[in-house]
Formats: sequence, structure tokens, C-alpha cells
Amino acid sequence: MSDPEIEDLVGDRSPSFEHVLSCVFGVRDHESRAYLTLLDNPGSTVSELADALDRDRSNVNRSLSTLREKGLVERRRRLLDSGGYVYQYTAIPVPEAKRRLHDALDEWVADVHDAIDGFNPDER
Repeated sequence: MSDPEIEDLVGDRSPSFEHVLSCVFGVRDHESRAYLTLLDNPGSTVSELADALDRDRSNVNRSLSTLREKGLVERRRRLLDSGGYVYQYTAIPVPEAKRRLHDALDEWVADVHDAIDGFNPDER
């Protein structure tokens, strides 16, 4: 299956938030599920999130890297009493994610309008 894109939303009259998140930010469905799971489990480690999602730790780690690149997840290092540290992950708040979704969609719609307005059949 290919990566979801904004264009996937055009024909979907009632997309789920998860699907919109996947399409607009160009992430896969399992990455959207990781974001949604972190909303309910802020401060989770890779192991804790892997258990909650019933997925392999290496796959969850890749999902978290992608979500961090997209600005949907933040990582914080916590020192352990026994020495060393562990990373904890938290999803950005839903209102911030919604704002980013709206901004990205508005930008895409403006680009579509520009393409329509700029179309000249004589220049094909």
C-alpha cells in the first residue's frame, strides 16, 4: 500500500481524524496510531508504547522518529536512579495538531486554487 497523501482525502466524505493525520502529514496509519496512543499515555518509553500497540520495539522506534520529524511527538530524556537514562515520548496536544492540520490543508488548497487559476489550455 502506498503512503497516504492529501489527495486521498478528496473523495472521502467523512474521513477519520486518524486518516486525516496520516494523509496530511504523510505518515502511515501505524504512525498515526502511535500518536493517538501517546495522547492517552504521555511520557511512554519505546518499550511501553510497543506493548500498548502490540508491535515490535524497532518498528515503534522508527514510527517515533518519523513522528518527531513531523513535529507531532516530543522526546525527553529521563535519568534512571540505577544509572543511565531512558527516553520518554509525548504527543503534542490535540489543539496544536489540529492547528497544524488546518494550516497544511489551507496551504494545499491554496496551491490547488493556484493550479486551477494558472491553467492555460494554450500552454499545454
